[in-house]
Amino acid sequence: MPVYEFKCAKGHITEDIVPMGTKHTKCAKCNKRAKKIISACTFELKGGGWYADGYSSTRPNGDSKSK
Repeated sequence: MPVYEFKCAKGHITEDIVPMGTKHTKCAKCNKRAKKIISACTFELKGGGWYADGYSSTRPNGDSKSK
């Protein structure tokens, strides 16, 4: 299950692991109803892989990948 952020009417922002369809939960700090909010994504691609070298038409040494 994914982690989502929720914000209550008092302004508390909390994280919770809930099913994808969940729109509301209780605030862990004040027990009020908290609504799911859009938060910043922390997804980052690092190192070699398809995004870095999988679709290149030439290799770094100048050779063509497809022959």
